[in-house]
Amino acid sequence: MSYLETMFSLEGKTAIISGGAGAIGLVMSEALLQAGANIVVWSRSQESIDSALDHLLSINNAGERVRGDRIDAGDEAQVKNGLAAAAQQFGSVELLINGVGGNIGKSSFIETDMETFQKVLHMNLVAGLMVPTKILCSYWIENNLQGSIINITSMASYNPLSGVWAYDAAKSATLNLTMASANEFASHGIRVNAIAPGFFLGKQNKALLVDQETGEYTERGKAVIAHTPYGRFGDVAELAGATLFLASEKASGFVTGVSIPVDGGYLVHNI
Repeated sequence: MSYLETMFSLEGKTAIISGGAGAIGLVMSEALLQAGANIVVWSRSQESIDSALDHLLSINNAGERVRGDRIDAGDEAQVKNGLAAAAQQFGSVELLINGVGGNIGKSSFIETDMETFQKVLHMNLVAGLMVPTKILCSYWIENNLQGSIINITSMASYNPLSGVWAYDAAKSATLNLTMASANEFASHGIRVNAIAPGFFLGKQNKALLVDQETGEYTERGKAVIAHTPYGRFGDVAELAGATLFLASEKASGFVTGVSIPVDGGYLVHNI
């Protein structure tokens, strides 16, 4: 094997990508697959799973190294069953990507709909971190395995975004719990890190950032670009390198409790 293959190969490892059928999750899944890992995609939508599997199975040598399961990551019983199925097929699971998340709507603070607020908190923090982390870490500790988790933080983990109160709260908590759980599980050889994507155009935010009729940036889109030193939105493919770095024990075996911004300089913008 070449130096790079030795450093970044995930041959024989198995990764569960919760929320793996979304744009970011799919890029991360493909990166891990290309590095040799077995891939287990979790999503609540069978249609999304089927679409993700069609893409992943088109990659050379994917073969029997890919599976998809309809799992609600906020349901402990479903997560346990999904983990058991993955371990039965591939022998063990060493990697977890907590990719479930998103936002619903935007409002002033006093106009916040509390039912929606709780849904967003649940999606990003309970399903997007707490439940899968609890179940996977318990499994690793019981089986004396050295696992690794990659959470998805956000620009909102560091600086609040306007009008998205539950998302701000959940993502700041995701950063906090990434650090706290890294400390909690370090003695078991379990690493917990995160990737903080900057602004990438996707299904959920495209209409917010780009005018669907003219194709021009909205006022919010212009504000994001003005705040991003690189002067553009990110391409989701640019998340692959950070994924492989954090997933590889050889490349980042002494790295835990960090969140890596992939943001075109958004967090270092100044005036």
